[in-house]
Amino acid sequence: MKVRWIPEQAAFANSYIFGTVLVDAGVLPMAIIPYKDTIDTIVLTHCHFDHTAHVKEIAHMCRAKVAIHKDDASGLIEDALSLSMHFGARSPGIVPDIILNDGDMIGNLKVLHTPGHTRGSCCLFSEPDKVLISGDTVFADGCFGRYDFPGGSRQALSKSLDLLGDLDIEGLYPGHGEPVESGGKRHIAAARELMKSGYG
Repeated sequence: MKVRWIPEQAAFANSYIFGTVLVDAGVLPMAIIPYKDTIDTIVLTHCHFDHTAHVKEIAHMCRAKVAIHKDDASGLIEDALSLSMHFGARSPGIVPDIILNDGDMIGNLKVLHTPGHTRGSCCLFSEPDKVLISGDTVFADGCFGRYDFPGGSRQALSKSLDLLGDLDIEGLYPGHGEPVESGGKRHIAAARELMKSGYG
């Protein structure tokens, strides 16, 4: 199945559409209008405002359910966890419809709990397609997300990168920057080596 990339706008994160699932909702609702009748679930890779800014409006427009990992659900209400104040805004102020756990399936995507950037950070994996939508856990430039925000942990992020490094991944679709459609495993390996080098 093909991943549709909706590029990040200004300081806000990429979104992706995979089947009937929209991943992350920092983009303006107008960018989602062409797909609004096909989306039934919005999965948030984590609670930071650049990924959740427009989730309330997009969910209403698409009549979609909102899903987030249990460890980040409070970040949809608490400004300190969402980092919304960094954007001169408030958190979305919503309660998710679906609480995610490691191993859950949303459509054809498997939820992988990959803490480190936040406590509840997740990646979404399609094993048949060898596709990983990685949020801010790992990027397609061989780097990884920050771990110095509330709920972040270098140790947890290192373990998460090790978990992802064992997967057979071609397409890597990160929260920021351009995705790659092949060679994703190499980018994750580079991020693991960067972490082990003591960078950050």
